[in-house]
Parts: sequence; C-alpha cells; structure tokens
Amino acid sequence: MAIEVKIPQVAEGVESATVAEVLVSEGDKVEKDQSLISVESDKTSVEIPSSDSGTVEEIKVSEGDEVKVGDVILTLTETDSEEKEDEDEGEDEVENETESENDDKAEKDSKEKDESKSEEESEKKDKESKESKEDTGSDEKEEEVEEEKSDKTEKEEKGKEKKKKSAESEEEKEEEAEEKTEKESEKKKQEKSDKKESDKEKNEENLPAASPGVRRLARELGVDIHKIKTENDRISKEDVKAFAKKDEESSTESTSTSLPDFSQWGETEEKKLSSIRSATAKNVSKAWKEIPHVFQFEEAEISGIQKYINEHQEKAKDAGGKLTITAILVKICATALRQFPKFNASIDFENQKMILKKYINIGIAVDTDKGLLVPVIKNADRKSILEISTEITALAQKARDGELKPDEMKGGNFSISNLGGIGGTNFTPIVLPPQVAILGVSRAQKRPIFKNDALDAGTILPLSLSYDHRQIDGAEGIRFLKWIAQALEDPYAALLEA
Repeated sequence: MAIEVKIPQVAEGVESATVAEVLVSEGDKVEKDQSLISVESDKTSVEIPSSDSGTVEEIKVSEGDEVKVGDVILTLTETDSEEKEDEDEGEDEVENETESENDDKAEKDSKEKDESKSEEESEKKDKESKESKEDTGSDEKEEEVEEEKSDKTEKEEKGKEKKKKSAESEEEKEEEAEEKTEKESEKKKQEKSDKKESDKEKNEENLPAASPGVRRLARELGVDIHKIKTENDRISKEDVKAFAKKDEESSTESTSTSLPDFSQWGETEEKKLSSIRSATAKNVSKAWKEIPHVFQFEEAEISGIQKYINEHQEKAKDAGGKLTITAILVKICATALRQFPKFNASIDFENQKMILKKYINIGIAVDTDKGLLVPVIKNADRKSILEISTEITALAQKARDGELKPDEMKGGNFSISNLGGIGGTNFTPIVLPPQVAILGVSRAQKRPIFKNDALDAGTILPLSLSYDHRQIDGAEGIRFLKWIAQALEDPYAALLEA
C-alpha cells in the first residue's frame, strides 16, 4: 500500500512555498521524521520531514516547484508490503471463485428473464395491432364528418359575405377600424407584460442558492455573489472567501505599475525575486490593504537599562546568549500584554467576535540574506530575561542558516522589529495579521535631557507602535506605548504596578 506524504503548514498564514532542494531519491529507504525536501516561503526556510517510514516509490515534486499545503511530496511503500501482497493474492483467488459462481447464476437468471420478456412483447404487439385497426376505422369516419362540416361552413361563409357586402355602410367600416386598433393596442400591452414576467422568472432561476448569512458575508467582502461558481447545490461561506481571495490577487496584479524599457537609458540587469521576497510582497500588500493602520511614537530614556545590560552581559554569554535591549523589550511587552489584553487578541469579523488569548507569544523580526523571518518566543511571560536572550540568539542563528522549523514560526500574538543595530530615527512597521499590533525600535542616541530640574546627559530610545484601528483606538495605543516607555525608564515601578 502506497503512503502519500503531504506538505504541512510550514508557518502561520503560509499556504504555499517553493521547493528549494529534494533530499531523497526514488528507491531510498527513509525513516519517520527524516527530512525529504527543503522549502522556502516568505516567513521561513525549512525541511519537511517524513510522516512515515518506508521506501520512496515516486517523487511528485522537483526543485523550483511551487507547492501548497496538502500537496503530495512523494509516495512511500511500506516495508511489509510483500506479506500484504501474499495475503491479497489469497483473497483474490477466493474472490475469483465466488465471482465465477455468481456469473453462472446470473447467466441462468438472464435466460429466464429473456424468455419471459419475449412472450410479453409478442402479446403486446398483437394487442397494438388490434387497437391500430380500430383506430383506423374511427379515423376514416371522423374525416368524412369533417369534410361535410367544411363544405357546410364554406357555403355559410359565402352567403354571409354576400349579405355583408350589401349591408355594409361607412359607419360600420369606421367602427371596425377603431375596434381593430384597440385590439392591436391591447395585444402589444399583453406582449410587453408577458415579456416582463418571462424576464423576471428567468432572473429568479439564475439567482444562486445561498443562505442570508452567506449573502451578508459576500456584501461585506464586496463580492458579487452572481459571479461565484460552485460544484455544490448552494454557495457556502468557503466559496465566498475563495472567490474574494482570488479576486483580490487578480486585482493586486492588475494594479501593478507598468514599467518602461529602462535599457533605453543605460545598462540594466535582471534578477529573479526569491520566493521569500515574492511572498512577503504579497502578504504586506494584503495587510496594508485590509488593515487601517495607526502609528504612534514615543521616546524612552534608557540609561538605567544600558547599565543593567553591561553588568549582566557575562552571565548571558555563559548561558549561550547575548543580552540586548530586544530581550528586555520582550519581557516588558509580555507584561504589557497582560495589562492591555486587547493588544493580545485577534479580530473575527466574519462572526463579529474578538478572540482574547490567554497565552503570550512574541515574534522577533530577523533580517536574513533571503528576507525577513519572524521566529516566535513562546510563553514569554513565563521566562526570565536570561532565558529569553538565550532563545533569541539561538532562533536568530537558525533563521540565518535556514534551519527554522515550522512550529518555531507559528503562534505569534505580537511582534517586535528592532532596526537600532542598523540605524534610523523612526519607522512604521506593518502589522502582521492575525496580530493587531507591532513595536518598532530604532537606534538609541545620546542627548541632553532634564533630570530633577537639572540638565544632564541621557540615552534616548525611539519607539513606534503600529496597530489595527478596527480593534484599538488612539487613546489605548498611546497608553500601551507609554507604559512600555515608562517600564524601560523605571522597570521596578512597572513590575510593582503589574
């Protein structure tokens, strides 16, 4: 028996990926969880493991193919297939004997049925022949009667015409003309009415069958329900969503800017987009189109945090990590999400619900040669800063080496993007659905500040918060960001309030 090994969901929200490398050949024996192929998407680059052990029978994909969740990678033959084949052969022999006996019985029954049928058909033909003769005699009599009636009618009509010609007057002619005009007018009105009824019935027949809830969803998504085609008797919500997604993709492609021939002004070079970059472009375009973004800015004085980092850096190195402002922000944001639960939620507009999550997973944006990847720190609120810093270091290295597993990319509730190591004063990151907010961090700078009514030197960290305005209002956004800034400046006070 052949076992189909299929593409799993490699990361949250990722439905397709590109095959980067095929790691096995036909005829190879593989064990369960052994890597079969390597794929790349906008969020990850991972190896797909085998769901079973066996011998590779047929490979269904090749390098460069685009695959979707549920597509078959290859088929495996179980190791005990020979024993099963012997059992199957024995079963086949028993089945063949049974089928032979059934065929003999069926042939006998068929002969008896054919003889019975032949007798019935003979009786039926005799009966029809008698009825035909009776009908023929009846028809001849009816024809004679009709001819007599026709002759009589013709004579009567000729007599009437003679009387009519002699008795007609000009007034009678005018009345007949008016009556004829009225009849034609009524006939035209009736024809128009019949046509309207026919068109109405035709439109009602063409209306697709769908429940009120499905029609409401189609209106909310801006979908013309008459354009949806389905193999079922009724249009479902899944049909509406699939049509909306397809329509959105075609709309995005059709609105792409048409480029001129740049070679007319100088030398050019073309390079194909990586699968991660191509998928990222589609996802951020979709997020920007669907989510009404609001951007909030704040600054935090982090001289005390920097001192803490310098004092505990050696402990982090001994544990295999590196203590950074990002690790501290993960811990602070985890506490903030407990204080502001609407930021740790997702919106379900189809069912008009807000899904509040009781766990806290925070994604960390990592810059790689292939594009931006976002591994997730699970249960960040339950981990120490030292544990978080060690995990960030390990996940970032995996991302750069293309070794992140699908589970390490899923389940994020909130994200942090820190570009401070590169530079910049502020930026506005795009929210990653189904999340509702993301924190942007830029480079800290030395500035003169006032402390206790006295001028002093301080280290200022720029923060930017992007959030979904459908879920979060401006007042809530600034309270959340202000809480994070104050926690950076005085973490002990933040912990006391939390």
